[in-house]
Amino acid sequence: MKQFSLESRMTSSIGGAFYPTGYSMVMFPSEEDADRIGRQLIEQGVSGDDVYLLPPATVLAEITPTVKEADNPLPSAGTDGATVRAYTKLAREGHTALLVRTEEQEDAERLMDVVRTVPYSIAQRYRMLVIEDL
Repeated sequence: MKQFSLESRMTSSIGGAFYPTGYSMVMFPSEEDADRIGRQLIEQGVSGDDVYLLPPATVLAEITPTVKEADNPLPSAGTDGATVRAYTKLAREGHTALLVRTEEQEDAERLMDVVRTVPYSIAQRYRMLVIEDL
């Protein structure tokens, strides 16, 4: 798994909110479950370069601030701002995230087959102009 660092390509071109097109973000109440699911995905053939583990502090430091800029001067028109606020709330409660490349529908299905084996809080897939609940 890679260490997460927010890149400009992971933000919306309008407003700058977190919007990693081609990825899915899943949050877990348990850091151990998040880590285990990430490792299982890699064991099943997902590249380690396509899986990021984000502890709560990383979500709060890297992703949360993208909404402050996106909501200036007006609130975000799409759901990207609200989605980041949901991640922020969960991170403040200690939830850990996985960010996984899921460009194809099959990638998202494989991800969720593994994720559904443990409790998770939220799962969102970012596609061009659409944030999909998984």
